[in-house]
Parts: sequence; structure tokens; C-alpha cells
Amino acid sequence: MDEHHNHFIIEEDHTRETGQANGNTSITKSGFATIIGRPNVGKSTLVNHLVGQKIAITSAKPQTTRNRIQCVLTEERGQIVFLDTPGVQKAKNKLGKYMESATFGALRGIDLVLWMVEPDKRVGEKDRAIAERLARETVPVLLLINKVDTIPKDELLPVIAAFQDVLDFAEIIPVSAKTGEGCEDLVDTVFRYLPYGPMYFDPDTITDQPQRAICAEIVREKALHVLEDEVPHGIAVLIDKMKLRRGKPLYDIDATIVCEREGHKGIIIGKKGTRLKEIGSRARYEMEQSLGKKVNLKLWVKVRERWRDNEVLMKNYGYRKDDLE
Repeated sequence: MDEHHNHFIIEEDHTRETGQANGNTSITKSGFATIIGRPNVGKSTLVNHLVGQKIAITSAKPQTTRNRIQCVLTEERGQIVFLDTPGVQKAKNKLGKYMESATFGALRGIDLVLWMVEPDKRVGEKDRAIAERLARETVPVLLLINKVDTIPKDELLPVIAAFQDVLDFAEIIPVSAKTGEGCEDLVDTVFRYLPYGPMYFDPDTITDQPQRAICAEIVREKALHVLEDEVPHGIAVLIDKMKLRRGKPLYDIDATIVCEREGHKGIIIGKKGTRLKEIGSRARYEMEQSLGKKVNLKLWVKVRERWRDNEVLMKNYGYRKDDLE
């Protein structure tokens, strides 16, 4: 273990440091790093921490992240475009297949893979399946062992040993997306592996997500936090209206929460509308933080049976395969 850095160097290409291996004289680095892993390992929490702003929604429930989200970190050294992806799991419907495409499609044309895992001493079948898929990649793969704040330091080495047996990693970096431990080291490491070249995005860009999409995801996140376990998998959120009121720093936003069953509609609304009010209150507060203006939010609930297997409805709710090309 390097005494100056809290990560484990497996292999290193020093020609990346000079930027002269291919005659490139650019003084900045720029590239794409895809974060992949099982559901709930902390990918979105990590991305939010790295870019210093909440872009990707988070919850303890699977399928929280459904789309591929680009989050941009820009500094003097250059620009890293992190691709946050849905958790890898078996597809059970067309939405699941879409999520699978969003995840593995994010491995095309990138410079680096960041595979995030939990600090388990035994590598499970799902992680082994991911390792088999990543073994086909030609770009470097960094292993990120997340949640190291939850285990004693002396338990880290057995975790490293277990994962070293399943894939040839360029480097292994212990991190905590929750506390930020190891994140500065991670950014330094990613920059070392990126090519020299011009930035892909304007320096002020934080994400490729439009504001309407961010607001829809905020509502869905608050629903994930408030609702019963069986409901969130089957909901989507559509922003019907988002308009800045003339002459006032106030957005009028109408949003529809879509569910698959009539019984779920009642659960979402709650007794005398209490749950829907709670979702709206939490969402409105976060929208105001994101938009920097007051928000007048109205929520509606509609039933669209089996929408997760209806490609037309999926497109309407923002899950478009064309966007993954």
C-alpha cells in the first residue's frame, strides 16, 4: 500500500502523466468514466459528492436510478464526465431491459470503468457476473470498495484479496461515498488515467439532465422515501407543466405520479391526501433549492396499468432507447 495514497496500485502506465506518448501537447485532461455496480452500492451518492451538487436521486430501494446520467467535474487539471448508471440486476420487464441497456451501453466509448462494490469478504454471484462482463473491456477498470466507514480497517485487506481473484484491476481504491473518505484520492487517480485533450462540456456544466427531468426525479425520490415498499418500483413521474410566472421569481409546476394499479393510487394519496401532501412538501423544498426560486407545485396521481411493458408510455415518461445511442 502506498504510504502517501489510500489506494492499491496494481498496474500503472506512466506515459499518461506526460501527455507526450502520442505527441499531444494539451495541458488539460478530459474523458469519460462510467460507474457500474449492483443496486444500492452507493453510485449516485458518490457522483453527487464528487461534483459537489445533488444531481442523481438516492434511496435505499432498488431501481432508484433508471437512466444513464452524466455528471461533470471541471477543475484546473481538466474535466471528468462521470456516467452514473442503473444498478445491475435481472430484467423483469421492458423497463428493466431499458435500464440494462442504459448501464452496459455506458461502457461504449469511455476511458475508464469504476466498478463499485460493498466491502464483502465473499464475492457473490451478481458481482461475479459483473466481473465477467467487465473482463471484455479494453479500458482500465478501477475497483471502488465503498462504505469503508462501516468496517474496521483490518477487515479491508481480506475484501481486496477476494475481489482481486475475479478481475485484473488497474487499481483498487477504498472510498466512502457517505463521508467523502478516499474521494479526493479517487479524483486524482481518475485524472491520471484520462487522455490529454479539450473539455467536452462548458466549465459551468454540472449535468446533461434538463431541469424538467431533474424535477421529475426529485418527485420520484420523495415518493420512494414516503411510500410502501411494493409501490415505488411501479411509479413514474411526468412534469406536465413547468413555467416561470411572469414578473415573479416563482415556478408553477404540475406533475403526475403514474402507478400501475388502482390500489397503489390510494396508497400514494394516503388517508385524506396525507402521503401525497408529504411527497409534495418534500419535493417542493428540494426543487426550490435546485432552481433558486420559489415553487408552486401541484401533484396528480394516475393509473396506467403495466406501463413498464409499454414502450410508448415509457417514452412519454422519459425512458427512450434512442437517448442511449
